Amino acid sequence: MKVLETPISPFQQNAPVVFCEKTNQCIFVDPGDEVEKIIASIEKYDLKPISIVLTHGHIDHAGAALKLSNLKNLEIIGPHKDDKFLLDSLETQGQIFGIQSKCFEPKRWLEEGDLIQLGNDVLEVYHCPGHTPGHIILVSHKSKIIIAGDVIFKGSIGRTDFPRGDHKQLIESIKYKVLSCNDDYCIYSGHGPVTSVGLERKTNPFLVDA
Repeated sequence: MKVLETPISPFQQNAPVVFCEKTNQCIFVDPGDEVEKIIASIEKYDLKPISIVLTHGHIDHAGAALKLSNLKNLEIIGPHKDDKFLLDSLETQGQIFGIQSKCFEPKRWLEEGDLIQLGNDVLEVYHCPGHTPGHIILVSHKSKIIIAGDVIFKGSIGRTDFPRGDHKQLIESIKYKVLSCNDDYCIYSGHGPVTSVGLERKTNPFLVDA
């Protein structure tokens, strides 16, 4: 399994595309804006999209999901149902931040322990509230990859000053869902460069007590 990152929107959100090297199947994760740019990134590698997965409901991660779904006839799945209030407010979020969007409900919500088959690999869903109450991350234990959304970044963690954010809850999510993985797992965050569990365990100043 590999990950393509295509920074989009004024927020430079990475909009990862996760794909199976054997089958070329892929999933779009968090298409927040600039759909044409995201589509172009998969055409370069002849990838075959099978679905859209959302880690959470903020506009820079979910704003263009419905448009992409309609263009490519793909189901939207995720995040956890506790982020419904954010998906219900996407039009308002878009007006505030200058991203055109429409509200929608995904085909299905994701729960802790759900599995997403992607070619010859499997992504496991972990519910990681804190940045938002319904935030999820995706973990491939076979490929040692974590799609972390805005839970953790290189040297930092997600903001918790947005509606229903919770700092203590976020630290617990990172401690039990991210740092429970081995040091050699790669972390693909919603913003910024790729990092690893080991590096964040040793150097992330927000995780000293975790």
